[in-house]
Amino acid sequence: MEDIEAQSSPPKSVFKKVDRTIILKFQEVVYTIDTKKQGWLKKNSKNSPLQKQILKGVTGMVLPGELLAMLGPSGSGKTTLLTALGGRLGGKLGGTITYNNKPFSSTMKRNTGFVTQDDVLYPHLTVTETLVFTALLRLPNSFTNQQKITHAEDVIDQLGLTRCKTSIIGGPTLRGISGGERKRVSIGQEMLINPSLLFLDEPTSGLDSTTAQRIVSTLWELARGGRTIVLTIHQPSSRLFYMFHKVLLLSEGNSLFFGKGSEVMSYFESIGFSPCVAMNPSDFLLDLANGISSDDSNQEDQTTIKQKLALAYKSNLADNIKETLEFEGPMNDELDLKKCDTWSTTWLQQFTVLLRRDLKERRHESFDFLKIAQVVITAFLCGLLWWQSDTAHIQDQSGLLFFYTGFWGFFPLFQAIFTFPQEREMLAKERSSGMYRLSSYFVSRTTGDLPMELVLPTLFCIITYWMAGLKPNLASFLHALVALLLSVLVSQGLGLALGALVMDLKKATILGSVLMLTFTLAGGYYVQHVPVFISWIKYISISLYTYKLLIGSQYEQDQTYQCGNQTCLVADFPAIKSIGLDGQVKSFVALAIMLVFYRAVAYVALMRIGAPKKVN
Repeated sequence: MEDIEAQSSPPKSVFKKVDRTIILKFQEVVYTIDTKKQGWLKKNSKNSPLQKQILKGVTGMVLPGELLAMLGPSGSGKTTLLTALGGRLGGKLGGTITYNNKPFSSTMKRNTGFVTQDDVLYPHLTVTETLVFTALLRLPNSFTNQQKITHAEDVIDQLGLTRCKTSIIGGPTLRGISGGERKRVSIGQEMLINPSLLFLDEPTSGLDSTTAQRIVSTLWELARGGRTIVLTIHQPSSRLFYMFHKVLLLSEGNSLFFGKGSEVMSYFESIGFSPCVAMNPSDFLLDLANGISSDDSNQEDQTTIKQKLALAYKSNLADNIKETLEFEGPMNDELDLKKCDTWSTTWLQQFTVLLRRDLKERRHESFDFLKIAQVVITAFLCGLLWWQSDTAHIQDQSGLLFFYTGFWGFFPLFQAIFTFPQEREMLAKERSSGMYRLSSYFVSRTTGDLPMELVLPTLFCIITYWMAGLKPNLASFLHALVALLLSVLVSQGLGLALGALVMDLKKATILGSVLMLTFTLAGGYYVQHVPVFISWIKYISISLYTYKLLIGSQYEQDQTYQCGNQTCLVADFPAIKSIGLDGQVKSFVALAIMLVFYRAVAYVALMRIGAPKKVN
């Protein structure tokens, strides 16, 4: 075993030591969830429990410089325990978790890194951009911007990412860096703050054995710098297994073993469980956690074996764990004495960095050729269909103006619906680490979309307005343009609100279609005589107020047009009379209120998004 350890040990650490160390203790940790009710076709049995216990009194301790690996089959509670230790698990959590004998605090959160199982990264940013933006947001203002950038570059070198630092991250449909490099980038994001305590959920998942070896070697190096590291891992190779200082084996929320990895085989042999042939220790442990014994003479069922192992652990190792937990060791109370601000950077700094990051990540979407071509082609088609129409063709002109409301109601709505559901995981990850305020994210995210959201309708209006021969003066054109842009912003706000509330693209799209169709039907063009019991819809219709403003930009109360052999008032034309030419200010105010209201709804809906609570 010593030979294996020697071969597995990485070279001398290049990572600097932490300024403060943390002793992590967890005693009798219990976590309970409420079971979901069955559907209307399946009723809950009277005897079925309404609660399920995920963790059942798990105890252990990790010292600075140690690497603890939590093993167990799927559903054993590994991720739940890791999330609880990282201070990210709410709900019915019992037991005691302390950090240098003190509870989790905002100061501790600032010194804790958490790497999720899935690498939540922006696919179109390069490795350098990803780490630099993270450094600018997470490192305090005691660093200058240049020092933050230099620190990010140092982490790139230390993690062996120099070769791919100018490559984009990539994604499922976009070629980028490899899986191992992505994992190292995720680790690098947490290493920027030089954490004293580091949690990793399945850092080797989906990686080949060689890449997994490099990742764990990196973690081994980090532990040598005085860090306390806890990770979950499903089925490590024997080389990886012997690099772990401590091992915690879980089965259905119960502890089957906690202690040094080098002692695990002798422990199970002492209670009558040993492999018949030489095998990977982790394979043997997973078999036991699943209730599978390699002893042919043991004919007990899986449940009995798991219960026997859990009871043996509680009786044989209770005294050892008690002695372990009584260990105090040298502690640095600087974590508690040194108060830190709630946020590492100011609101303006966060807004600026987030806006720059967003513009870089979404530049491929903002200047999407198909999106621009769709708008330009539609604009020229409208210009040709309504070519130089005049007030003699008032039906055609009013039809064009209502088409404005329909096209620029749906187009920004569906663009905006995708905004927050696509970024839910990223927002949850970064908010849980205290990277920035929700308000700075929300304002920067919505501001980043404004250029193309306003440029495209402006281009559309310029093309169609003059080709269609609408009222040829600058004031009328600006009136129509402002009405159209205000409508676009309101529709965008509705899309943001729906996306944030529902967080499901299919459902949000269907709901958005129904709402916008309802607003369009109540917009006063298709139906002039709406029954009283349903006429209230027009008061919340974006289309109605936009159409009213557009009509007001072209016609006046006393204006006439040629209708057959006589002259008629524009105000008496059916498509205009039903909504009227007055009330321009009221329509503008109504849209302005909707503009603020929908964005406020979206913001409040996002407030509920925090760290994802996953039970595994």
